[in-house]
Amino acid sequence: MYHIIINPASRSGRGLRIWKRQIEPVLLKKSIPFQAYFSEKAGDTVHIVETLTSRREDPVTLIIVGGDGTVNEALQGMKEPSRVTLGYIPTGSSNDLARDLKIPKNAPDALDLILHTGNPHLMDIGCVVYPDGERRRFAVSCGLGFDAAVCQEALHSKIKNTMNRLHLGKLTYLGIALRQLLAAKAVSGKLILENNAPIDIPHMLFTACMIHRFEGGGFMFAPDADPHDGILDLCAVGDLPKSLILFALPTAFWGKHYRFRGVTPYRTSSLTIETTLPLWVHTDGEVTRKSNRIHVTCEKNALHMIF
Repeated sequence: MYHIIINPASRSGRGLRIWKRQIEPVLLKKSIPFQAYFSEKAGDTVHIVETLTSRREDPVTLIIVGGDGTVNEALQGMKEPSRVTLGYIPTGSSNDLARDLKIPKNAPDALDLILHTGNPHLMDIGCVVYPDGERRRFAVSCGLGFDAAVCQEALHSKIKNTMNRLHLGKLTYLGIALRQLLAAKAVSGKLILENNAPIDIPHMLFTACMIHRFEGGGFMFAPDADPHDGILDLCAVGDLPKSLILFALPTAFWGKHYRFRGVTPYRTSSLTIETTLPLWVHTDGEVTRKSNRIHVTCEKNALHMIF
């Protein structure tokens, strides 16, 4: 039995149409047993997955028809990720998880991969813990600072849906990134990697903690990230003139940003990030709060993913 969660608002409102025209008819024609659930608002997917994973001891197979944000909500609802096998039909605007795992953009092809040609592979997931004890899992990346501020504005952007319909979603993020860059305030921070001596970062712009290579609709912040090694690949940016960042940021689409001084990679299985002022935090592009301290860990091979 496949439990399929559909975000009808994904891909600028085309998620429901993709389900009705390209996915459901195939399942019915092939007599494949499934139960469909619709996520109408933020938090619905969390509650659906909580119900599915708490009422049964047997493994659960989920299929997400949505974007990285819908996958992120599903992670929050999983009682025990190790008992879940996850399939993904990407219908979001960023689709960074699908991009890294080479899951087809075309919905029928992604469905065929889940049903016939793909296999479950163990994959790492990350976790952010806030000072008050709140925890949030992530599949792709989390970040504190500039990249989270970009995500926060994009979630409320009136032009985003229009750009997505024109297949220009990347330009939405790039435009917001440039605007946020000009407005960013100087904040000092430090990284503490696995209880080692703190690494001071004057004028920290952001630190991205990556399980996969891409975030933000194709920025390759971690060219060497491996989602099976139990390691977070960090991209820390600080003490870099804004004028130089304007040149460095676009090169991240090709993973060439580390040639710039002030853009530094680190690798660790856990770390603490502290800043002098609270900054936005995102998990897989979902932004819920600001914080001046987060603890981030990577759990190796915690989830079965079909690709």
